[in-house]
Amino acid sequence: MNFPKELRYTKSHEWARREGEKVVCGITEYAQKEISDVVFVEVPKRGQAAEQAKAVAVVESVKAAFDIYAPMSGKVSQVNADLESRPELVNQDCYGQGWFFEIEASDPSEWDKLMTAEEYEKNIQNESVK
Repeated sequence: MNFPKELRYTKSHEWARREGEKVVCGITEYAQKEISDVVFVEVPKRGQAAEQAKAVAVVESVKAAFDIYAPMSGKVSQVNADLESRPELVNQDCYGQGWFFEIEASDPSEWDKLMTAEEYEKNIQNESVK
């Protein structure tokens, strides 16, 4: 599986990419494969407050609905409106066109609480052993 090294990850399978003061967020390749075929995405509203590890979006698949959690606290500054009409982008390009939202981070130190690609990969391996 692909876990880009420049990204950071959460235990709940979201990824975060820093772009200056902003953080772009989505779900990992592992998550989108576990979820299966994505049929609907509810992104947060622009301007909405986001709190690290709290639900801010929803993704639905043929299996079930899943909450998507904010990797960092801040204000939602941008959303991927393409997901409303093309939710399959999450399965096709989870680290690119399938991104969910962008946050203006209010606490940059939260970045250091996120897992590196190596730590995330170990976390997944530990999950599958249980």
